[in-house]
Amino acid sequence: MEFAFQTFGLYEDVLEVARFSEDNGLAAIALPDHYLMAMDEEKAKTTPASDALIQFAGLARETSDLDLVVLVSPITFRHPAVLVKTAITIDRMSGGRFTLGIGTGWMDREHEVFGFDYPQLSERFAMLEEALAYTRAALSDDPVGYSGDHFTLEAFPISPRPTGKVKLLVGGSGASKTPRLAGTYADEFNISLGDDLAIRIDRAHTAATAAGRDPDALTLSSVGQIIGGATESDLDHRLGVVASAVGVPKDELAEQFRRRQRNAPMGTYDQLRERFTELEDLGITRFYIQGVHDAAYRSELVDALGS
Repeated sequence: MEFAFQTFGLYEDVLEVARFSEDNGLAAIALPDHYLMAMDEEKAKTTPASDALIQFAGLARETSDLDLVVLVSPITFRHPAVLVKTAITIDRMSGGRFTLGIGTGWMDREHEVFGFDYPQLSERFAMLEEALAYTRAALSDDPVGYSGDHFTLEAFPISPRPTGKVKLLVGGSGASKTPRLAGTYADEFNISLGDDLAIRIDRAHTAATAAGRDPDALTLSSVGQIIGGATESDLDHRLGVVASAVGVPKDELAEQFRRRQRNAPMGTYDQLRERFTELEDLGITRFYIQGVHDAAYRSELVDALGS
């Protein structure tokens, strides 16, 4: 299993995590693409929400080995032409290390605050599928056009071209639409954990086959927060630290994690290693670790889980 961190914040904070990741042999760094970084209204007013794609351009020049992965860019924010041009630019700046994740968008409040159009979910899924098809056409070796209800691309040579291949990522927890889109268009399926995980993986593989693609070429990854410790006492201490950081009682946070145990791993390091072995057996090869961690715990976690 490869591990990576998904982080956010001011550029200097993101760069510190990126440098730690590169120094410790991690596979990637991921950033979310949000214009608000907190669900709580008051926290959202003071939590820095930088432009992730611009931050990636900086990381492209200040790192040399890490995959740079956006998890994920809402199609409501940018026209797919802007995403394509930005992705190619970051790809060339990084020597071919950029992965473009595109999603439907889900945070109502950031759309309200900034005045983004926010259609119903069914229409956003239609926009997402068109954006994925548009992006595939734009990144193809030969000029290929695309015509849909939302987006249109002329079959015109686009310059510059990527240095390698800009990878596309689709992620989410949907039972049917998301696996189908991932299998049809994506290079990486970032699949939320859950009891129906194997079923959704199979649906993505079936969709890839139906689209004439190699299902085994689809990278499977997941994402979530991890709370761990070497012993039960250490685990309890870490739970208290995280609870304090997010401003909820420790017992309440523990209950949240127990309810979400399948997609928010919590346990001793031995238990976590067993859980990640189960995920590897299902074909998941990378896990993006969410949350804000101090440097000491970040290092401890990487040492305990391996990289």
